[in-house]
Amino acid sequence: MEFGREKLKQIRHLMLLAALLVLGIIYSQQVFWGVGFLFRIITPFLAGGAIAFVLNIPMKAFEEKLLGRWRGKGAGSVKRPLCLVLSMVSVLLVLSVVVGTVVPQVVSTASEIGRKIPAFTEEVMEGVDRLAKDYPELTRQIDQLELTEINWDSMLDSVIDFLKNGAGDVLNSTVSVASGIISGIMNTVIAFIFALYVLTQKEKLAEQGRRVLSAYLPDKVGAKTLEIFSLLHKNFSSFITGQCLEAVILGTMFVVAMSLFGMPYALMVGVLIAFTALIPIFGAFIGCVVGAFLILMVDPVKALTFVAMFLVLQQVEGNLIYPKVVGSSIGLP
Repeated sequence: MEFGREKLKQIRHLMLLAALLVLGIIYSQQVFWGVGFLFRIITPFLAGGAIAFVLNIPMKAFEEKLLGRWRGKGAGSVKRPLCLVLSMVSVLLVLSVVVGTVVPQVVSTASEIGRKIPAFTEEVMEGVDRLAKDYPELTRQIDQLELTEINWDSMLDSVIDFLKNGAGDVLNSTVSVASGIISGIMNTVIAFIFALYVLTQKEKLAEQGRRVLSAYLPDKVGAKTLEIFSLLHKNFSSFITGQCLEAVILGTMFVVAMSLFGMPYALMVGVLIAFTALIPIFGAFIGCVVGAFLILMVDPVKALTFVAMFLVLQQVEGNLIYPKVVGSSIGLP
């Protein structure tokens, strides 16, 4: 039986694929190590690409809406850096408003709880004394309990064993945490620098990507790939924009509703829920837990009212507002 040239080529490819699979199974540990090493290398660049994608949305709005008519001499070399700075400032401003509104109130509530702990402890001790006076039989039963004798020699041996072995583990953990922090800072710096490079050279990079696709892929495959990338960019940009608009609407609803019911921390809880609502599905519940805890420290009844109000507004937002704002922006029902 004779095989044609095309059939022999397919057989060679299958044999090569089978050989690679066998080698991958035999050296699976090395393969996984290599994949992990490669992923650690490209992680900051993936993060930088995500940062660039998010910052590109306000930057594009600044370029087209705010400075769209600026076409004078030298405008091209100034408009892009200016819009990039404006987009970063806008994102930092939003984060500053959220942090400046939420963090001081949480710290104040935590300090208030700290001040109430001694009084609460004193009340507990008084309750224990009253219980001992009202139920003397309970006190006698407690006094009759046999206390286990403390083995001081065993405890001393445990302390010495920890000093011998545990101290080294603590030192290794400290070094590991410090190296992790340094690595995280370096990855953040690399990601931010890469994001700036992508944003300043996005047209040039897009043109180079088109050339690579046209050089290594057939015309139909290259055109379909570009169409998919364009669709992904459009839908994800619309999704982020709609998600931000929906978060602002939800936060405003909470501020208005809490103010009408006379609840404390209305502005702070509204800002927190608007910010956490950027996380799909579960984000707003994080704001609900924090808001309910803060209100609980002031008035437990209003905290329950807040939880009920949250469930009602969440249903309104999820079934009426979200489909209109986010769903229509990405073309889904």
